[in-house]
Amino acid sequence: MAALVLVITACGSPPDVSRSPSRSTVSEAPSSAPASTGPFRAMTVPATGEAPCDEADPPDTSHAAYTGELKRIRAKDARTVVFELCGPDVAFAAKLATPSLAINDTAWLQSKIEPGGGDPQILTEVNGTGPYRLDQWSHGSDITLVRNEAYWGHPGIPGAVVFRWRDDAGARLSDLRASTVDAIDQVAPTDAQDVTADPDLRTLVRPGWNVAYIGFNNRFAPFDTVGVRQAIAMGIDRDKIIATLYPPGTEVASRFTPCSIPHGCSGQAWYESDPVAARDVLSLAGFKSGFKTVIHYPTESRDYLPNPLGVAVELQAQLKANLGIVADLDPLPFDGLVAAADAGKLGGIYLLGARASYPDALDFLGTHFGPDASAQFGNRWNDIAGALDKAAATPDDAKRDKLFTAANDAIRRRVPMIPLAHVGTLTAYRADVRDPQVSGAGTERFAAVIPGDRGQFAWMGASEPRSLYCADEIDPAALRVCAQVSEGLLAYDAISAAIVPALAQACVPVADLTIWTCTLRAGVTFHDGAALDANDVVLSFAAQWDAEHPLHRGRTRAFGPFLDRFGGFLHPPAAPSG
Repeated sequence: MAALVLVITACGSPPDVSRSPSRSTVSEAPSSAPASTGPFRAMTVPATGEAPCDEADPPDTSHAAYTGELKRIRAKDARTVVFELCGPDVAFAAKLATPSLAINDTAWLQSKIEPGGGDPQILTEVNGTGPYRLDQWSHGSDITLVRNEAYWGHPGIPGAVVFRWRDDAGARLSDLRASTVDAIDQVAPTDAQDVTADPDLRTLVRPGWNVAYIGFNNRFAPFDTVGVRQAIAMGIDRDKIIATLYPPGTEVASRFTPCSIPHGCSGQAWYESDPVAARDVLSLAGFKSGFKTVIHYPTESRDYLPNPLGVAVELQAQLKANLGIVADLDPLPFDGLVAAADAGKLGGIYLLGARASYPDALDFLGTHFGPDASAQFGNRWNDIAGALDKAAATPDDAKRDKLFTAANDAIRRRVPMIPLAHVGTLTAYRADVRDPQVSGAGTERFAAVIPGDRGQFAWMGASEPRSLYCADEIDPAALRVCAQVSEGLLAYDAISAAIVPALAQACVPVADLTIWTCTLRAGVTFHDGAALDANDVVLSFAAQWDAEHPLHRGRTRAFGPFLDRFGGFLHPPAAPSG
């Protein structure tokens, strides 16, 4: 099979890849690349001349304006894909490295996602390229994967990988100690010390790719005064909050971005607790006796904020004792709190957080402090946004680090918020399991695990996957299974956040980072024996990208992972009137 290169360009609205004869966004052109089934006919989405990136208004009232990053995806030949972008994106490779963007065989997609009808078959059937293939899904009980003997890479060590689930952490631990499973996720905080001391078990901390923070809006007094924000940053004891209210595996945040993310630890660490100095700073800001304010907090917990009321109460007590600031508590529904914060309508202090969509510092910093960030922190600062804007278009790693250092140091100086915690979790393995895995992305690769003298490896999580079509899933339980059976162009290293080749041997940008060309591995086959080619890549992306594509169907049709990375659908539906 001839080499295949994938080129992606991001700059205009994506083409319609619908199979409708009246409005097709996929064009085909003959190619000289050899193929086993005849001449290769390359797909392009959208068709040439459609959906410019700078289109200010949608072409008709049936669509909203295009807000996405992708301009065009083209199969240059059977082993080359080109992505064209609407603007430079140095983090593009990091965005590709997720099981949510796994590549599916064209014929499989078309047969398992039939237009119309009920739930597509692809929700429960998988035809991937990974080291394991789906053998059986006994709903309510377990999922069994068996080794893919035709895998293109290193074969899996266990002959089978079994996924089980229990929502009770104590029950999971009992199964582990009874040797029913080889590893469990999310050890209960109350069991952490006992499990860590057990010689028959081994614990690993899953890095927290998230952040909890204490926010302000600088358009509201007295938080429009930098000295007030700095005083609070120095006046609270974050270590005490973490030690008393967060589970094992949590670290006090030294920066907004976790250090396990590349460039996350660039710049100076955050302020240490110093109530005496904080009172002096608050006094110089004109509030020697403190002031009255409010603490808004969500009524629902999140992984980065497992006990929002407890954190709010402790913060309230520290503000009064250390700074003389009297704060009332204001519980709000989570969605309402987020909406009010993003709209710039929250005065006072609030508790929120964020999770990573992909392992790049821009995913944390750019979305919160960059040129296109929401109004939650008030007026933006040009020194922060400018450094982040340059970091998004700078491929040189050393130069990027200097830019992230400048941004982090400016955030520390201006205190738009106070980073509180990065919340990890504990996993536990049987002690005889060699090369145990734990990933911040929750996408461990169990092919490398050696389960003692047993022929299969059994993992127990907290919940059953909702589906195994991970293009339309954000649930870690689903993504972890998908990571064993399906592959994208790139992947995360099993241990670190490094980006490594997967189905693509390499994805290389042009100098201005607006075009990325990916070259596919030769000889890769899907579990059913079909050969991988560039058109599979184009269609796998098009089915997610184009809101009007007949294959744009999943469990929810939200396709959240795609939107998180690339900003918007092609042919987005018009907003409802009124």
